[in-house]
Amino acid sequence: MRVAIVTESFLPSVNGVTTSVCRVLECLRDRGHDVVVLAPRPAPERWAGYPVRGLASVPVRRFAVGLPTGEVEAALTAFAPDVVHVASPFVLGAAALTATARHGIPSVAVYQTDVPSYLAQHAPGPLGTGASRAAWRWVRRVHGMADLTLAPSSAALAELAGHDVPRTALWTRGVDAATFHPSWRADAGTRALRRALAPHGEVLVGYVGRLAPEKELHRLTALRQVSGIRVVVVGDGPGRAEARAVLATAGVDAVFLGRRDGDDLARAYAALDVFVHTGTRETFGQTLQEAAASGLPVVAPARGGPLDLVDHSRTGLLFDPDSRGGLRDAVAHLVGDRAKREALGRAGRARVQHRSWTGVTDELLRHYAAVRAARAVAH
Repeated sequence: MRVAIVTESFLPSVNGVTTSVCRVLECLRDRGHDVVVLAPRPAPERWAGYPVRGLASVPVRRFAVGLPTGEVEAALTAFAPDVVHVASPFVLGAAALTATARHGIPSVAVYQTDVPSYLAQHAPGPLGTGASRAAWRWVRRVHGMADLTLAPSSAALAELAGHDVPRTALWTRGVDAATFHPSWRADAGTRALRRALAPHGEVLVGYVGRLAPEKELHRLTALRQVSGIRVVVVGDGPGRAEARAVLATAGVDAVFLGRRDGDDLARAYAALDVFVHTGTRETFGQTLQEAAASGLPVVAPARGGPLDLVDHSRTGLLFDPDSRGGLRDAVAHLVGDRAKREALGRAGRARVQHRSWTGVTDELLRHYAAVRAARAVAH
């Protein structure tokens, strides 16, 4: 099958969209499919053996936003794909879906970024409400051009339905359970990292992910009331300086490790005792799966993607994000009960270890085949 993947985000930017696209590309390569990637510049010339077409972009908050120029349609028509996969469409994706509609090319749009909620957060009050409504109108228009929209969680599906986005289905995410594994705890590098982070036997409570306002890292200030812990923040982004300042001002004992990849990221997970997720606007939450695969108990808000990923009191704890003491109490409960931490971690690992990217990509290929078949019948 000839597949064109148009993505709003790609390497060197690392986030949930980029990670999903990279893993799908690797699996499509292993299945022998012919693929081209269209992504904002800067981008590598190739990935997983496939050509990457870098498109014109402008930087917005350290993020390359692709421009909807004629390059998009020209690249698609030149490649002549059997199906177009549009990852988190908003700008480049809108141009791609306009082209697929014009040329009758089957298309699958992957809903992954809750842009309307981010706009509401960054511009509170009537301005934010208006911006969010306008964004939802745009999302509905863009996804309405796709033959099928895939959402990563039941919460995201419900939100799309609530805003009248048609033709939706569930498509979750895989996790690399071989890379993220409890066995890393025995690694010399992991042990050295843990000694440096917890010289007095502190319980390490960690966050892994992009550092940006929408991740709501200010919620970690509640952990100043939990004794015997050290907060570890792994990742980078435009909100790093602000997050560091907010936690320091609140008196939270926190260390920022910066961005880590590959084995170093696996070691960072393995060095932790508890994983904490803070964002309430996540359509999924890939780091929750990586933490679970690493054998960690997960604490996350009972909202959005985490509702599908955390089995409360079995693989982790869900807290009410509207409760002032919700996050604090959940973490304090686990800090004081090592046996429960370990039991939750084992159950979390067991739950995610078979969610391979291979299986997830095979499911995606079935969606590709379905939209191609529907187009064939229609014509």
